[in-house]
Amino acid sequence: MKITKDLYQGSLTLLTDFYQLTMAYAYWKSGKGEQEAIFNLFFRKHPFQGGFTLTAGLDYVIDYLDNFKFKKEDLQYLGEMKAKDGSAVFEEGFLDYLDNLQFSCDIEAIEEGTVVFPNMPLIRVKGPLIQCQLLETPLLNIINFQTLIATKAARVNLAAKGAPVLEFGLRRAQGIDGALAASRASFIGGCSSTSNVMAGKLFGIPVSGTHAHSWIMSFETELEAFEAYADAFPDQCIFLVDTYDTINGIKNAIKVGLVLRAKGKEMMGIRIDSGDLTYFSNKARQMLDEAGFPDAKIVASNDLDEHLISSLNTQEASIDIWGVGTKLVTAFDQPALGAVYKLSAIKDETGEWVPKIKLSQQSLKINIPGAHRVRRYSSNGKAVADMIYLENQEINPRGTVIIDPSDPTRRKRIMPAFYQEEELLIPIFKGGKVIYKSPSLLDIKERAKCQLAAFDSSHKRLVNPHLYPVGLEENLHHLRMELVLKAKKFENEKDEF
Repeated sequence: MKITKDLYQGSLTLLTDFYQLTMAYAYWKSGKGEQEAIFNLFFRKHPFQGGFTLTAGLDYVIDYLDNFKFKKEDLQYLGEMKAKDGSAVFEEGFLDYLDNLQFSCDIEAIEEGTVVFPNMPLIRVKGPLIQCQLLETPLLNIINFQTLIATKAARVNLAAKGAPVLEFGLRRAQGIDGALAASRASFIGGCSSTSNVMAGKLFGIPVSGTHAHSWIMSFETELEAFEAYADAFPDQCIFLVDTYDTINGIKNAIKVGLVLRAKGKEMMGIRIDSGDLTYFSNKARQMLDEAGFPDAKIVASNDLDEHLISSLNTQEASIDIWGVGTKLVTAFDQPALGAVYKLSAIKDETGEWVPKIKLSQQSLKINIPGAHRVRRYSSNGKAVADMIYLENQEINPRGTVIIDPSDPTRRKRIMPAFYQEEELLIPIFKGGKVIYKSPSLLDIKERAKCQLAAFDSSHKRLVNPHLYPVGLEENLHHLRMELVLKAKKFENEKDEF
């Protein structure tokens, strides 16, 4: 199921930083508003000190852009803004311009559920400067968060080694929209279900859940609570056993399980939410097996993340299903992806595209100029290397060199003729109109699964992952260095005066 149409019930055009509007006004005032430009949205480092990132959020972007329009009340609000001297911040003519503005950009993007790497454009926007500029904040807001959570979910699911992971972070998520977006991104990243009922309705994600400690505490005894729950849900009983004493809780679950069996029903399992999860899960497995419940599942929760799950698996804990909440939906150990949105080219008066470079004292922050694309090379279904290259550059099938944009000494020779290739940037909007058919969320989830399977396990390690080769095609590398040296020479000349 794809995202519900008009999730936000109309335009969110004012969901932007104020400086985007002041720049848009200045572009309009200087006559540059309709000058064509290219902007790229990309990130500089993998989150969680990992070796891969899983992109998500494109369907939200499409929904946002499909409703991109300044409403009358938006323009009224902007018109009422006052400068320090009491004058209007924005001229009436600019507000009229915004009122008549029709979204007309070309958008290309890497599809959701794709494994991506630093410096490659996740989204490329081409169109009038004002429109491109106004899209910066909302696109970053959407892609940064969902990509971060999808990546966290993928790491958690890799640690779970095929065991189901249930996402139930709603109560700890960053607000209503944060919870919905996190549930969707977690599903893309591999989670099998969510506790978030609204996310289930909007996105078609399976919902799951049992009961809380408060259910047990509302009865005189734990046994009574289990009996009542079994009476209400005889076909889906998973008992939370650690309210008072975990071992006694397991015993009570077994007692009720035997009563259910006598009625022709079967207990699904138990959940442990505290204590030594290895000890109690192994003890529970032994007790359940001995009581004749070898198929009963053991669910574990309690502030789990990929590192704790990996540790518990190493300890051979008897856990069949993982319930992960806070540390997944909040990306607990890294609160932001840090993706950026940079101008890479602008069209001059002659109609020629002029590549643009941004310098920094940190080489990591020097952008990649020009109109470029991304190509993935694979062999027998396994990813070999990714190449970022100039849009109109002919690639020699007999061989080319890719150069790490962060470390020019790292190079790899690619023989394209020996590999399968995939263009990762896909047309999404043309002239402001959607031309991309969004896949279902299940299809996106399946794409993510296949994408992850295409990469060697060394790139997916939780700690000290091996670096996957991603580089600039040598012509793009030379262009970048040429522009860097030219800009630095210009700055040095200025310093002499």
